[in-house]
Amino acid sequence: MTTKTVTVSLDGDKSRFVALTGSGHAIVMDSAEGDSGPRPAELLVVAQAGCTAMDVASILRKKRQPFTRYEVRVSAEQRDDPPPHVFERMRIVHVVDGAVDIEAVRRAIELSATKWCTVTGNLASGVTEIHHAYLVHHADGEEYYGEVVVTGPGESPDSLGRRVATQSA
Repeated sequence: MTTKTVTVSLDGDKSRFVALTGSGHAIVMDSAEGDSGPRPAELLVVAQAGCTAMDVASILRKKRQPFTRYEVRVSAEQRDDPPPHVFERMRIVHVVDGAVDIEAVRRAIELSATKWCTVTGNLASGVTEIHHAYLVHHADGEEYYGEVVVTGPGESPDSLGRRVATQSA
């Protein structure tokens, strides 16, 4: 078992905090009032985007897919009431440019969503429903969009995506 550590220290007399990760990186967080850094809840969305992006880019490279540009767009719906203000739904769209095989992109996203992404596993085992999709700008000028899988809510991290795959079969 691996242990991750973070130390968060108040920086000043308002709501600005500096997090120092176990790997030695600093992250500034703040409230809307001070606005000198992202809110902690925004960092959950950043973590989701970064985790799946690292997985998918790595898988596409291993599959020798010639993408020329890659980005991940995440939209997260956060409940207003009652507290806590949990994320109830996220839409993740992987935007890929290049002469890639659409099935390779779809499979890379599926593997990230159901096997590799630690953040998806954590969020989907709670109340967050996460929709994973892609948008490919192909080298031939065509544009391809596809839904890949839905994970959560309350899904076991050991069986991500199986519930949805079973329902659609």
